[in-house]
Amino acid sequence: MDKLFQLKAHDTTIGREFSAGLISYITVVYIIIVNATILSAAGIPLEAGIIATILTVFAGCLLMGFWSNTPILVIPGMGLNAMFTYTIVQSGGFAWQEALAMVFVSGVIFMVLAFTPLAKTIVTSIPDSLKEAITVGIGILLILIGFDNSGIITNSDHTLLAIGDLSSSTALITLIGLVVTVVLFIKNVPGNLLLSIAFTATLAFLFGDFRSNGASWSMPSFGGYMSVFGQMSFAKAGDFVFWLTAFSLAMVVIFENIGLIHGHTKMLNQTHKSKKALQANAISVATAGIFGTSPTVASVESAAGIAAGGRTGLTSIVTGLLFLASIVLIPVIKIVPESAVSPVLILIGVLMLQNITNIKLDDLLESFPALLIIVLIPLTYSIADGMAIGFILYPLMKLLMGKGKEIQPALYMIALLFLGNFVLQYAL
Repeated sequence: MDKLFQLKAHDTTIGREFSAGLISYITVVYIIIVNATILSAAGIPLEAGIIATILTVFAGCLLMGFWSNTPILVIPGMGLNAMFTYTIVQSGGFAWQEALAMVFVSGVIFMVLAFTPLAKTIVTSIPDSLKEAITVGIGILLILIGFDNSGIITNSDHTLLAIGDLSSSTALITLIGLVVTVVLFIKNVPGNLLLSIAFTATLAFLFGDFRSNGASWSMPSFGGYMSVFGQMSFAKAGDFVFWLTAFSLAMVVIFENIGLIHGHTKMLNQTHKSKKALQANAISVATAGIFGTSPTVASVESAAGIAAGGRTGLTSIVTGLLFLASIVLIPVIKIVPESAVSPVLILIGVLMLQNITNIKLDDLLESFPALLIIVLIPLTYSIADGMAIGFILYPLMKLLMGKGKEIQPALYMIALLFLGNFVLQYAL
């Protein structure tokens, strides 16, 4: 074990790594029901979504642990699952099978970048203001989804918002759960998001608000899961919009993961491992499409395991094995209501809003395209369309102001691709 993970060289022990892996699991296990709930809105059966999430995390954590030897967790990303369901499937009109194909393609694009010098070229070409804006825009979208699922806000056509029935049991349960979730998070209670889901779910059961159609105590049907595993469809691969959507998804995946991995490896003082961690993450994104879920990210919650003393890949492997063991809990997970998940979506969305402080709001040349991205992602219910406006306007404004030389060629290419998509969708 020491030879495989270099425990002594990292000044850690097997016991400490196992403890960090357990804490990491408790911190991030909420993703099983949250991700499966969002996938179910795309048409993927809830139980199949649960199994897909578990297997994806298991495989991703093992990849990260063995390949990069870092305690970074790999899970389906919040925001990316929203893009999968609400942007690509519901707004884009693609079937979930075609969306899974896009996840696989985005993973392949990510791998090409991660295993070549192209990653640095793409990342350095995108202004920080646009990167931060994507995060903030996705955060607002998650907040809307959380309130929409609870009935607090009605959003019948994804464009018009109105206050819903606040007296309904689902709305009241969500509001109470939101307060408890925020308090637990502020107090930094271990496993706070998991505890908030458990509390809100218990409250929902008392009011009879749960997934009664999923209240089966039988073991999961892997036969049913096979209707999702490997069901990627490339039926629309001849459509330019298919490839542009996959490219947009890849860009979001790449930007988010590069930032997360840099932050985690810096926290570990192991920045030399960031390249291998990025490569493991890229492979994981491709496998997510095969397993049947949205793209993966180097989880923010990895910081919990690092803070608990995790220093090597053994931490992430322990977490992955615990996720695999979670399969026996599927009968319980299936009946957790959406009202128990909504507070977590809202909280995560609010936390993502904090990135707006990294945008230079007093410089309109930088902030105007970024602010449009922030506004248009939730208004259009499309991360790709919101990104497109900002990525087109930024280089255009720089050119008009005589600062075109500040723009790198890669950003011009990305802007032209987004512009081409608009021409095909709306002009032809």
